[in-house]
Amino acid sequence: MREYLQTSEEVLQKLKTEARGLTEMEAAKRLTQNGKNKLKEAEKDPLFIRFLSQLKDPMVLILIAAALISGITAIYAHESFADVIIILAVVVINSILGVYQESKAEKAIEALQAISAATSKVMRDGKLQVIKSEDLAVGDIIALEAGDSVPADARLLDTASMKVEEAALTGESVPVDKIMNVLNLGGQKDISLGDRKNMVYMGSTVVYGRGNAVITATGMDTEMGKIADAITKAKENTTPLQLKLNQLSKTLSSLVLGICVVIFLFNIFRLYPDISGEGILETFMVAVSLAVAAIPEGLAAVVTIVLSIGVTNMSKRSAVIRKLTAVETLGCTNVICSDKTGTLTQNKMTVVDSFCKDELLLGRVMALCNDAHLNDSNEAEGEPTEAALVNYGFKLGIQKSKAETEMPRVGEVPFDSGRKLMSTIHKLSNGGFEQYTKGAPDVLAARCTSYWDGSDIKPMSEEKEKKY
Repeated sequence: MREYLQTSEEVLQKLKTEARGLTEMEAAKRLTQNGKNKLKEAEKDPLFIRFLSQLKDPMVLILIAAALISGITAIYAHESFADVIIILAVVVINSILGVYQESKAEKAIEALQAISAATSKVMRDGKLQVIKSEDLAVGDIIALEAGDSVPADARLLDTASMKVEEAALTGESVPVDKIMNVLNLGGQKDISLGDRKNMVYMGSTVVYGRGNAVITATGMDTEMGKIADAITKAKENTTPLQLKLNQLSKTLSSLVLGICVVIFLFNIFRLYPDISGEGILETFMVAVSLAVAAIPEGLAAVVTIVLSIGVTNMSKRSAVIRKLTAVETLGCTNVICSDKTGTLTQNKMTVVDSFCKDELLLGRVMALCNDAHLNDSNEAEGEPTEAALVNYGFKLGIQKSKAETEMPRVGEVPFDSGRKLMSTIHKLSNGGFEQYTKGAPDVLAARCTSYWDGSDIKPMSEEKEKKY
């Protein structure tokens, strides 16, 4: 069902819901039918299976074969099983270390998921409630405002200057203006995901304005769920290190077999014509012993230990790595290609420099002539550029809420593409008024008749205007 091509009334009717939301009973019924609103996790292998998977490495298989042959030679020669025990100890410790590192990474990921368990504002029985996002059902009416994460795919019912950042889904770094009107195909077969302006999707964040929406898909049925499903079906490629170790394993196997054959045939030729069963067996055991000696038993353990050190160092930089071999793969990466900046970055803008005579005055103007706000954690929420300016003011010691109490906004002219400026008027404690304006430097400088040099107001000259 392509909800973006239907009116909000039609969507509500097809989903068998209404503007006052679902009843608790109906929501519970739908939740039972469709499952929780969360992405399906891949089935975890039991600990024993994980341990066995560590033994599938060609290098480890060669060590196991070496231990087996060493055991046979020890029995024949009536010697101790010291070599067998050492080789098997290396194999077991190597496998346990690999399983431990992967399990530790998974526990860290699970802990992060538990911490980030989200809640949503939803209409149930005509009342606005806050519930866990995973308990949302198709047909629920949710309320969204700046700073909220979109919990599921939904069709917008009403909006007020709503902008949504969809970088995680589309890679588009610029927030998208959202509307509630029906979209037209305009001769196209379908409308691309990034152009469905009357829809919001799981994984995106509201950065400005507010709105209400009806949930159309949850869990694995969402667009984010489809991506997650495709990822789980992706084939795991061999890493560069694994390729090299596999090549080394093949080379060692060939050398070992070659040594066995050459030494065996040479000794048989030397014994000719006095060849006996006992002589042949002794010759074979000598050849096998030399072959076992040629296998580097410590290599697998050294590789695992080195990779474990890499994982530990990465964890200190807040990077959780599930597979040991992924460390080496990342180290081999020369170029990372991406079509959008928002795909790789946090999509957060930051003020890195300023050019003025009075930075505190600039910080106050940027904080007050602004629609973003500071949350309880003193982090700005709102449109990315405006949030960056509010954060800039906060770093200078300007608390926006306090500044607004001292100088309340009494008038404003919002930013628009024609004027390229935003202006706000603030009332002073002495009863006077001040206007603050921000926008495109060239447009702003062209409208100024004077400027502040840090100590006095001076008339704007043509030379100064060009400088700005």
